[in-house]
Amino acid sequence: MDPLELAEIGKTGLKVSRLGVGGVAIGRTATAEESDETLKRCVELGVRYFDTAPLYGGGVSEKRYGEVLSSIPRSSFTISTKVGRLLEAPAPTPVGAVIGPGGSSDMPYIYDYDTVMRVFEGSLKRLNLDNVDILLIHDPDSHFQEAMDGAYRALSELRSQGVVKAIGAGMNQWEMEARLAREGDFDCFLLAGRYTLLDHQALPEFLPLCQEKNISVIIGGPYNSGILASDLTESATFNYVAAQPEVLDRARRCKDVCDRHGVPLKAAALQFVFGHPAVTAAIPGPRSAAEAEENFQMMAHSIPAALWEELRHEGLIPAEAPTPA
Repeated sequence: MDPLELAEIGKTGLKVSRLGVGGVAIGRTATAEESDETLKRCVELGVRYFDTAPLYGGGVSEKRYGEVLSSIPRSSFTISTKVGRLLEAPAPTPVGAVIGPGGSSDMPYIYDYDTVMRVFEGSLKRLNLDNVDILLIHDPDSHFQEAMDGAYRALSELRSQGVVKAIGAGMNQWEMEARLAREGDFDCFLLAGRYTLLDHQALPEFLPLCQEKNISVIIGGPYNSGILASDLTESATFNYVAAQPEVLDRARRCKDVCDRHGVPLKAAALQFVFGHPAVTAAIPGPRSAAEAEENFQMMAHSIPAALWEELRHEGLIPAEAPTPA
């Protein structure tokens, strides 16, 4: 599969590379030097889609993106960021300040119109950009009505003004994204961890709904927070916690199938999601230039149809799950 193939977001005309970059590690675990090397390597490889958020390191991820991406032609990349977590402190703290990873866990969920606009202004300053392409409502899990009344109104206004080209939401669950799809006019959703080689929750209802409405799905966490990119030891993590024995066993069975076909588990994990026509891009979060290079190689790795057939036969992926051609 071509990592650099361009795909459209909804009906917007905006295009992203199939392989994108998630910005969590850039803001939280990588050093400034590692982040700089990672992002520059992604640019060198030709990756065109970059996702971030104020929450990732308390503004650090956005700032590091801005230091690299603002130095290349704006037309050469697509970027998304998010609103819904308040990073901007009251005056005299300037809009666009960075509070760093230590304070990011205390960022409150706020989705009112004025706050969303202020947070977006701060993102533009940290990114050192005049605009972003995609703006997402971040994790409104317990705040549906506030998000619709405030954030959605703000994002819709920014889209109508041409300040952003596409709007959506980024979450770790599909159920509320499905509700958003039914009640609003969205272009895309970032879904983390709920449609992967191991987790197929979004397949029966959410993905067909997005396909019907021509809403693009961006897959975050394609490695399920690490297990599908690990050595599958007892320390492997799934959904951000230690993997349960049954999940670890399932991952090992997937790896056994991959081994029989000479395919790295990471390659199968990264490419599986693209079998569904609703999926537009996947955004693993590299912690280093080497990981960025590896993600690129895993995306481009040839996978025989027989591997998907065996996974299906073994009951490791649903019978109805579409797989890459």
